[in-house]
Amino acid sequence: MLGRLCRYLRAAGYDALLANGGRSDAELLRQCREEGRYFLTQDQLVQEHKAARGVALLLPQGNLDQLAAALSAHFKLDWLAHAFTRCLEDNTPLVAADAAALARAPADALRPDEPLCHCPVCNRVYWRGSHYKRMRARLVVWQSARREPSAPPVTAV
Repeated sequence: MLGRLCRYLRAAGYDALLANGGRSDAELLRQCREEGRYFLTQDQLVQEHKAARGVALLLPQGNLDQLAAALSAHFKLDWLAHAFTRCLEDNTPLVAADAAALARAPADALRPDEPLCHCPVCNRVYWRGSHYKRMRARLVVWQSARREPSAPPVTAV
């Protein structure tokens, strides 16, 4: 479930990493502290680590909308201010599509009134198709449910 949440945090423009590779909680907590990140988890045992204090945020069990609501309540996230500025796959900031990216884009993505972006690391091309519209609609719902207007930058591991 947190993998999907990570993807939506990236869609909202937040620097979000997903833990993988079997690293220990202690290593991940150390990385979070060193990089100024928050450690989002549903594992209650993480709270037993001394290093979790001030870094780990225990999220409730629930669906994606419930997890987003918990994050919004804790961090006052702005789900739309920087939406779709990061690669959903590797977290890299997106850049305007260059000629090479335009050549890789599907024909139905080339619309004169909509800009294309691409990831300079994985070369994935992004356009405002049905996937974008579906994700943006969810971000709009989460944004409208917010209680506070300002949001500090948040990163997640």
